[in-house]
Amino acid sequence: MLPEPKPHLTPEEYLALDRAAEERSEYLDGEMFAMSGGSREHTVIAINLARELSGQLRHRPCDTYGSDMRVWVEATGLYTYPDLSVVCAEPLLGPDGRRDILRNPTLLIEVLSPSSEAYDRGKKFEHYRAIPSFREYLLVAQDSPTIDRFLRQESGIWLYSTARGLEAEVELSSIGARLALSEVYAKISFE
Repeated sequence: MLPEPKPHLTPEEYLALDRAAEERSEYLDGEMFAMSGGSREHTVIAINLARELSGQLRHRPCDTYGSDMRVWVEATGLYTYPDLSVVCAEPLLGPDGRRDILRNPTLLIEVLSPSSEAYDRGKKFEHYRAIPSFREYLLVAQDSPTIDRFLRQESGIWLYSTARGLEAEVELSSIGARLALSEVYAKISFE
């Protein structure tokens, strides 16, 4: 017996289903993809990141959003939920008038999970690069104090760097902030 083909959804159908669902899903090319839950470490790291960035940006024209803010990559049609988004401009929200879609992030952050790391580093980053306002991407490890940073240069080339160790810091030049890895990984222990 052949498996049932998945129904092809329009973006509007996806948004209606996702907004009504208890669990979030990504959308691309007519298909919804359920997102898995995160570990304790994933959650703590994401909250630490949000706290650090929100605190540094509170008196600046930047907004920090957690994983409940959907990001739409208009050029490719991907709807997704980054772990953290920062926009340092007037937020461009969804075309349907709802305030749950961001179209112009400056910085996107993913806390890596074993099940999503390859996607976050590869295809997802490829989609994100199609966002004109997108300038900086952080991939934050859960199993070691390591942050990989990608920064778009004026030429369009992406510059890669890595910060390792609890004494390291990451300069976020796209938003004028710094992250101390000791704060990002507060309350996380490594074996």
